[in-house]
Amino acid sequence: MKLAIGGDHAGFPLKQHLIPLLKQWGHEVNDLGAHNTEPSDYPDFAKAVGMAVQKGEAERGIIVCGSGIGACVVANKLKGIRAALVSDTYSARQGVDHDDVNVLCLGGRVVGTALAEEIVKAFLAARFTAEERHLRRLGKVRALEEGK
Repeated sequence: MKLAIGGDHAGFPLKQHLIPLLKQWGHEVNDLGAHNTEPSDYPDFAKAVGMAVQKGEAERGIIVCGSGIGACVVANKLKGIRAALVSDTYSARQGVDHDDVNVLCLGGRVVGTALAEEIVKAFLAARFTAEERHLRRLGKVRALEEGK
């Protein structure tokens, strides 16, 4: 799967931990920064990852900031992006299965590396079910994006 990953300085250590694993698992990874722990602004990286998914340059995105909250807020401002802040494997799977989540947000200061690995595995293994009730609900989300 083609993935975009990014995060600010607070997410940098966890992002750097995940990138080699994602590649080892067979994914194509586009690292959109940050590239160090110098103070940086999470909106820049959340926007970059969200836009990569929005433009079809990546099938899914992963954003890591300190808590994951700011990144999630920013990513969800982009049309067609359904970002979720996740700290457990059930939500990672169900978010994709039921809500067609396409961007995973993680708190680099909240989840440890072992849990983050399991969350990412669950997120990437999940597929949208496209059941009628989920399609109906997704349609309502898309209508909100259109201001309806």
